[in-house]
Amino acid sequence: MKILQVCKKFPYPLKDGESVVVTHLARALDELGCEVTLLSMNTTKHYFPVSELPADFDHYRDLHAIRVDNDINLWGAVRNLFEGSSYHAVRFQDENFRRALAGLLQRRHFDVVQLETPFLAPYIPDIRRHSDALVVMRSHNVEHEIWERYAANRFWPLRWYLREQARRLKAFELEHLQDYDLLVTITQRDLDQFRQLGYQGPAFVTPVGLDIRDYVPDIRSFRKKPLTCCFIGSLDWLPNQEGLEWLLTQVWPRVREQVPEARLHVAGRNMPARFRNWRQEGVVVEGEVPSATAFINAHSIMVAPLFSGSGMRVKILEGMALAKAVVTTPLGLEGIEARHGEEVVLADEPAAFAQALLDLLTRPEQALAFGERARKRVHARYDNLHVASSLVQAFRQNLIRLHRYDKVYLRGDTKDAK
Repeated sequence: MKILQVCKKFPYPLKDGESVVVTHLARALDELGCEVTLLSMNTTKHYFPVSELPADFDHYRDLHAIRVDNDINLWGAVRNLFEGSSYHAVRFQDENFRRALAGLLQRRHFDVVQLETPFLAPYIPDIRRHSDALVVMRSHNVEHEIWERYAANRFWPLRWYLREQARRLKAFELEHLQDYDLLVTITQRDLDQFRQLGYQGPAFVTPVGLDIRDYVPDIRSFRKKPLTCCFIGSLDWLPNQEGLEWLLTQVWPRVREQVPEARLHVAGRNMPARFRNWRQEGVVVEGEVPSATAFINAHSIMVAPLFSGSGMRVKILEGMALAKAVVTTPLGLEGIEARHGEEVVLADEPAAFAQALLDLLTRPEQALAFGERARKRVHARYDNLHVASSLVQAFRQNLIRLHRYDKVYLRGDTKDAK
């Protein structure tokens, strides 16, 4: 099966959820015998020099990275208010990328074109014009819902602006909702949301999968006295900024009152200056770290407070895979099959969140037990090859439904199709 994976940001380095989700799926598809090609925007906001890719980034037959200027600027945001379109969406519409997509489709045959975000929906007419491939939308989130939730926690006039952008983004998602041959969502809840919005086509739910071989727990962190906590997330994402600020101002002082020697390590790419320059007792700001896995592995407790957003939080899954005790909010656990008091701890009020951290900080054996149960859950439910195999089956069924499946693939397993 020949698959073209189309992305709005280059999926490397693996320091944010989107890059992890895209890369791990592509690796698994390659292992299953699919031939995967990458066409990605290489944006000014998340630019990566492709020549510096490591040798083991070899799961694509070939990859194409197109420079796209998607910088956010005040003039562009103000001008957009008078245009009526979604500022989030228009930043990913680029003629050079459109030409690259058309050229690739004219040169190569693909069975599936998978778009890794609704922001790429405006390119569907170009795909239809040059290919008979199954057009798949893999939606990592219900995008407008993220902004609706975030706006609810802001003050006017920022609340008004964010609500207006959420309204426009919702209109954009609705405009393209019937354009796909197959909608793939990360969680059942997200699919239910799209159905309520009016989506009528075929759909499939496939959770985030992890390559478990990449996650080797280091339990030496549980021997520290006291245990240490960590927060990691892309800090150009507003829900992460919101959660971190809440943690630092409303939760961490309560923890320090009871355990003065407690330490919280904070990491994240594209960290705003207010966090880079944060000065607080017991808080160690590390900024962008070379390896998210190594950073998480150095600590025993992962802290992930989230109050807005959608989809699944990949960093929480990674923490669980590394056998860390995870403390998060109910929203943070959305889409993840884990139980409060068994694999994770949930709290959404400052006092309760602080108490959860205190219980784990002062009881290393309890924290280790949470981590061990969390890792078992990830192994059982979120193994990458199992997730990808189910998705390939969905591709096959929908290609057959649309009479676009080459007969060679009907003879057997997709492992024979490469």
